[in-house]
Amino acid sequence: MSDGRAPARPARRAWPVAAILLAAALFALADWFTRPPPLPGYAQVRAAWRPSEAWLYDRNGVLLDSSRVDFATRRLAWTPLDRIAPIARTTIVTAEDRRFADHAGVDWLALGGALRDRITGKRPRGASTLAMQLAGFLAPDLARPGARGWRDKLRQIRAARTIGETWSRDQILEAYLNLAGFRGEAQGIGAAALGLFGKTPAALTRDDALLLAALLPNPQAPANRVARRACALARDKNCARYSALAASMLGPARSLALDPGLAPHLADRLLQKPGMRVATTLDINVQRIAIAALRRQLLGLGATRARDGAVIVVDNASGDVLAYVGGIGGNSTAPAVDAANAYRQAGSTLKPFLYAEAIEKGYLTPASILDDSPVQLDTASGLYVPQNYDRAFKGPVSARAALAGSLNVPAVRTLLLVGVEPFRDRLWDTGYRGLVEDGAYYGFSLALGSAEVTLAEQAAAYRSLARGGRWSPLRLTAADPHQPARAITTPAAAWIVGDMLSDPVARAGTFGLDSALRLPFWAAVKTGTSKAMRDNWCVGFSDRFTVAVWVGNVEGDAMRAVSGTSGAAPVWRDVMLALNGARAGHAPPPPPPAGIEARQVTFAGTREQPRREWFLAGTSFARADAAPAEARRPRIATPVSGSVYALDPDIPRDRQRLSVAVTGAAAAHRLRLDARDLGAADTIAPIFPAPGKHQLALVDLAGRIVDRVTFTVR
Repeated sequence: MSDGRAPARPARRAWPVAAILLAAALFALADWFTRPPPLPGYAQVRAAWRPSEAWLYDRNGVLLDSSRVDFATRRLAWTPLDRIAPIARTTIVTAEDRRFADHAGVDWLALGGALRDRITGKRPRGASTLAMQLAGFLAPDLARPGARGWRDKLRQIRAARTIGETWSRDQILEAYLNLAGFRGEAQGIGAAALGLFGKTPAALTRDDALLLAALLPNPQAPANRVARRACALARDKNCARYSALAASMLGPARSLALDPGLAPHLADRLLQKPGMRVATTLDINVQRIAIAALRRQLLGLGATRARDGAVIVVDNASGDVLAYVGGIGGNSTAPAVDAANAYRQAGSTLKPFLYAEAIEKGYLTPASILDDSPVQLDTASGLYVPQNYDRAFKGPVSARAALAGSLNVPAVRTLLLVGVEPFRDRLWDTGYRGLVEDGAYYGFSLALGSAEVTLAEQAAAYRSLARGGRWSPLRLTAADPHQPARAITTPAAAWIVGDMLSDPVARAGTFGLDSALRLPFWAAVKTGTSKAMRDNWCVGFSDRFTVAVWVGNVEGDAMRAVSGTSGAAPVWRDVMLALNGARAGHAPPPPPPAGIEARQVTFAGTREQPRREWFLAGTSFARADAAPAEARRPRIATPVSGSVYALDPDIPRDRQRLSVAVTGAAAAHRLRLDARDLGAADTIAPIFPAPGKHQLALVDLAGRIVDRVTFTVR
């Protein structure tokens, strides 16, 4: 017989199974709920590291400068453990995870102590190990150091155990020191050592390490709190020094750049991506020479005369830029502007290319006589009256003296021979890419440098003269290709112009015999000053180097009491002497190329002495004569036809007379204004024509009109 209890036995046996299943489910749920995200390995972390900086090196691999490219976080290059001072490693490990070498990522003793403190109401101690903090750095959704959520803490613990089991101790410590945030935007011990102490991690001292360790729990803590924690970590009896050290560390005077800072403008131009390492053609020694020369000159001039400058040095043979100084800061009001790559008015620095074209085409020789006398040219935009720098005129001068002495009127007369459009095209071919308009836009002022150019374009153009008229782009980086040179000017014309620019006697009439342009070895050089004294140039070359210098104010205001030889020329001279110092006296002029002949020339009607002169083959002569006044066709020089004169009612009438000038053999000629005879052409006094349109005629004894101009008085 059955007692009715047998069916209950299967139910009792099912309870343990259900409990096991429930426990398994809960465990699986807990495992899923506290599972950390996948973490990268050490190799992945290091490969993915991107510094916020990029670096610029010279031709020999020496660091020139760096540039901040990523402004989200300040990170330098990854710092290997062996490049961190041992005292810094030991101090930080002791402060953050003193049993680091004895656990596998989680310090259970420290966790137990922290739990006990929480239960008993004591102030909780820190229990996060380096591996736990590293897990927080690697996985953004994990708890960061200092988080209190139990689920986040469990996930962090599990992630730390994974790191402890798969990473070596050195890898954990190295990654931690590179990923930890120390202060503000500084991430990693490299940025912290640089920004807070101006040192590399390898140069950190014990006090530095204590202060860094004191920052880790609270990177934004004030100086007094950092000092107290550093003192506690040091276990020193006398902690007075830590207050001063912490205040200095967190003060505003710390430098954020450990690099030499020798080419900031070029660094900003070339360094575009984080982590870039660009090898340039620069030579750090030449760069220092250029910087020192420019700084010395600008300090001597003073901020009230000129605040800015730039220097470029080029190796003639290779086209490598050996020095690139875009500015030196100092008194500059715009120190970030790269003056070496900024477009400025060229002044007289374009004249060598004008004379080279005129000589090449056979329009001039160095001994040809040009008239340096007042001239007025009627242009579409009005009357153009070129003046020399000193507002004086030299009369008849040779082309050699006109170019070397930088005379303006002879240059304009030369441009009339060459033509504005052909000269503009020649400049474009010579690398002056700022001349984007046609010749008519620039007009006759192009001879005097009204176009805008950069210092880099100047260096490349003058280098072409040093290389026999062959132009090629300059090289700034080791990756820039060596492009084949283009023949722009003939070798003979380029050589003759170089000889003219190297002649100290030819330039003596303007600059004197002992100016900054004269060197103890052969060098060709040209200065230039732009309109209203805004720009001062000095560009020249020796047999090996081309040096281009600009001095001025980048904001465009005029300089005060700065001339061609007192502004840029002293910098040019100092750089040239430093580059060629050991070769001074041993750098002969370049030999003349084929197609050139020398001949002794005497000059009549000028103040120039007989000399040996160079000519293109077949164009030489033994005597150069200035045309006498009686040999010139009589013509009216002033007023220029088409001129418009306005009367001012506030100026007395007798002070508003019009000057009339006649040139050439006009002794037997008379002037006639409309129908009224004014008298002999060579004795005419200033006139006062009535308002309206007038015709001024020059007539000979027979009554024939030999010249005529029209002008208007309003």
